[in-house]
Amino acid sequence: MRLFRIVLVLTILVLIPFFLWGDSLLAMFDGDAARMRIREYGTWGWAVVMGLLIVDLFLPIPATGVMSAAGYVYGPLVGGFISCVGSFLSGLLAYALCRSFGRPIAEWLAGPEGLDQNERLFARSGPWLVVLSRWLPVLPEIVACLSGLARMKLRIFLTALLCGTIPTAFTYAAVGALFDSEPGWALAMSIILPVVLWLAFRPFLRARQAAASVDS
Repeated sequence: MRLFRIVLVLTILVLIPFFLWGDSLLAMFDGDAARMRIREYGTWGWAVVMGLLIVDLFLPIPATGVMSAAGYVYGPLVGGFISCVGSFLSGLLAYALCRSFGRPIAEWLAGPEGLDQNERLFARSGPWLVVLSRWLPVLPEIVACLSGLARMKLRIFLTALLCGTIPTAFTYAAVGALFDSEPGWALAMSIILPVVLWLAFRPFLRARQAAASVDS
């Protein structure tokens, strides 16, 4: 399957930094270490959180640890909002870069057939892939890149990205602020809430898409 070549290359690109710097970055930005570093920057700590979550697109930053640290330092609401913005911008950057510059490389790797397979996949299941990927390691970056390569409609991608990012960010911020001893609770909520949000937004997107088809 030609699409597998694109997925394999994206996975390798994500995993190489993990094997090179994963342990050191985990020690620097996970748990207590992340809380200390955010506090060191004082009033600019929020920018550090956002920056780390955006850089997670290129480096193996422990995103959930950073989100939890943001919740611990700023509280579940403010920390969740900061985490949500950073994670959202990371996904949007991956989408924009791959949509703007990635298709020639992807076509060289997998040919037009591979790109066609990717476009069909995201036309059929793209929103669900984006929503559900946000709580898994590695997959958020890969799925956001594939969405851009598939030229997924921007409004659908943004809606799905929000539906996946909001519950994950606020859940882990809440864990850091209130439930630091219950990581299982965070995992369960970050799985359930994205699905609920997407189911709530999907009828509006379908209605808008149907209206656009009629107008055209």
